[in-house]
Amino acid sequence: MGRSRNPGRRRSAAEAVTESVDGGLAQLVPDRERSRAWTLLVDGAPQSHVDLDDPAHLSFEYQRRFGHVVDLFAPPGKPVHAVHLGGGAFTLARYVAATRPRSTQQVVERDAALVRLVRRELPLDPGARIRVRSADAREGLAKVPDGWAGLVVADVFSGARTPAHLTSTEFLDDVRRVLGPGGVYAANLADGPPLAHLRGQIATAAARFAELALIADPAVLRGKRFGNAVLVASDAPLPIAELTRRAACDPHPGRVQHGRELADFTGGAAPVTDLAAVASPAPPPSVFR
Repeated sequence: MGRSRNPGRRRSAAEAVTESVDGGLAQLVPDRERSRAWTLLVDGAPQSHVDLDDPAHLSFEYQRRFGHVVDLFAPPGKPVHAVHLGGGAFTLARYVAATRPRSTQQVVERDAALVRLVRRELPLDPGARIRVRSADAREGLAKVPDGWAGLVVADVFSGARTPAHLTSTEFLDDVRRVLGPGGVYAANLADGPPLAHLRGQIATAAARFAELALIADPAVLRGKRFGNAVLVASDAPLPIAELTRRAACDPHPGRVQHGRELADFTGGAAPVTDLAAVASPAPPPSVFR
């Protein structure tokens, strides 16, 4: 088990940090191309990428899509109230703090040992208004005041699967309670063919929000491979044209579905309730090779 005497300092690949956490075996692997950047993996599954010198840099495909949502929800420099369900290495919270100073954020991460590891090795800016709570995502959300948040982000995986209790209409009822008028909900969803989980999650969100959009790799949407999709939901109109442009300009271009096209994509899937909820499917081993 490796430990650093100088948190955040550049290590060689042999000096990567490996440590047992509540959710498995965590690794912090240095980025060879960015001097103080790190990738967090848990049981071999990539969770987060953080550049301590440039927290506005978003490396992972799905994190860039989250960044687009943040940028279109609030102009740069405008503080926001944000709730992050699932912490990882706090990548998006760091991004919001760097691009929107004076934002107030709450991060809910169940894995207390992982929180301690990340705080020690990849310390947060002490001036950032980021509160980290070690709790189950749904239990932590329940403690957020009504209408407090402008943004709620769900990026929760346990063993590379989203827990069942975070996939239901009842869960989204609490998300809606926490969001203020015009607030936005964004969720990282993972699925592969035949996309039953993804279709069910869209139907579930459609039962609780007036406006939806889905951003994903076209191959994922066609059911050609397992991958991530970012679901965006609000009761206010979404900036679809700009979201589409930004996603298409990414290094790995994404496609945006919305409106009738997205409704048709669900294929008649029913909303998921607590009684019927199951965890998202496990990714095939080849995904992380």
